[in-house]
Amino acid sequence: MSLRRKAVAYALLIGWTIVVLFPIYWLAITSLKQPIQVDSGPVYVPFLDFKPTLDAWKYILVDLQNDTLRPYVNTVVVGVVSATVALALGSTAAYALVRFEYRPRIGVVALFIGSLALALVAMALGAPAEIAIGGSLAVFVILVQTIGRRFRRALGNSDVAFWLISQRMLPPVAVVIPIYVLFQRVHLLDTQLALIVTYVATNLPIVVWLMRDYFSTIPIELEESAAVDGASPFRIFRSIVLPVAVPGLVATFLFVLVFAWNEYLLALFLSSANAQTMPLTVAAQNATRGPQWWYMSVLIMIMIVPVIAMTIVLERYISRGLLVGAVKG
Repeated sequence: MSLRRKAVAYALLIGWTIVVLFPIYWLAITSLKQPIQVDSGPVYVPFLDFKPTLDAWKYILVDLQNDTLRPYVNTVVVGVVSATVALALGSTAAYALVRFEYRPRIGVVALFIGSLALALVAMALGAPAEIAIGGSLAVFVILVQTIGRRFRRALGNSDVAFWLISQRMLPPVAVVIPIYVLFQRVHLLDTQLALIVTYVATNLPIVVWLMRDYFSTIPIELEESAAVDGASPFRIFRSIVLPVAVPGLVATFLFVLVFAWNEYLLALFLSSANAQTMPLTVAAQNATRGPQWWYMSVLIMIMIVPVIAMTIVLERYISRGLLVGAVKG
């Protein structure tokens, strides 16, 4: 590139960097202001336009320690555990969809959905969850053994993958009431386990979809060579495929972690005091005391800083994980 083009390119990059980072800078300086400095008008430069103070940080982290620490711990535990479980389950499912051929019969799938609907209806009518689920599974097994063999039409791996990602297209508001009733019946409302299970179920399709594309870029010759040497399919997956797929795993983990970290609607319905997460705390702060931006800036900063730090540390893995598979041929 010529010197003129380089100057234009760098000017555009610097300008876009300022646009991207300015909201974070504004959050940081707002958290260092007094209320009167926030309300009196925009001031930009600490020590020149205003005298910074840590009063807002002291109020959130010291005076409201109990009200802030528990939601923060809940957010970290629920986000990290759900992202890890979703990555473990989704990566194995994605690998299976790439390397093995599945032919599930449509009739058997319909029987399973009908049995699941039967269990939900039984629980809605007051039956204990254990009896409803156990009875529906028994009905499903009996029907598969008796009439399941008569079904001939089957689905393929692409159909299974599309069905998985279609579940993520469903808006959460459409299923939040059934999910609430389900956890109410099993007495898991306002627990971290309820949020973890729900986030794993909602983020699992994303993991399968992303890792499926990534695994398809790994040369199958690597696995065939290991199989010739006597390695089992599990050993091939654990010792060969996973180390090669680390960039994709890291990028997918961060995607899923951000989704769980920022999730609001499901947490609003499934938690109250014990399992409350940080998005609910920020919303409650705004609803009860009005838009006190100096306090909200502190809450938002302690929410986003860990994720930003993880992104910076793992940047080289993320860039490789997002680009591999983007160009084929």
